[in-house]
Amino acid sequence: MSQNQFKVAVVGAGNAGLELLDRLFKAEFVDIVGVADTNPQAPGILLAKEHNILVTTNMYDLLEDSSQIDILIDVTGIKSVRDELRHHMQECGNCHTVIMHERISALLISLFNGMMVETKASDEFY
Repeated sequence: MSQNQFKVAVVGAGNAGLELLDRLFKAEFVDIVGVADTNPQAPGILLAKEHNILVTTNMYDLLEDSSQIDILIDVTGIKSVRDELRHHMQECGNCHTVIMHERISALLISLFNGMMVETKASDEFY
């Protein structure tokens, strides 16, 4: 990680992803390197496009050189996505990138809003 910026990628750009992205774009110490969502019209995808950030409907496009990502934020709430992200990092030997679970994203958004927010995160083990 650069000493003055976190390189961040986000998987999941629905409403929770949008709220998180909005905060990340405002932080000078965050460099958003890409956003993925299967819906090309997801609100977070549209916001990322406004900021000229790489967007994709295939999360593996973000992972081509995942060692350049400090934090990969999973905001999908989908267990199979969590599993695929973790498997990819193991397969490519990436010990650098931290995968941030959606429950942590929900905690941060709740802290931003001063109240608990609902997310679609599954309760299955990470």
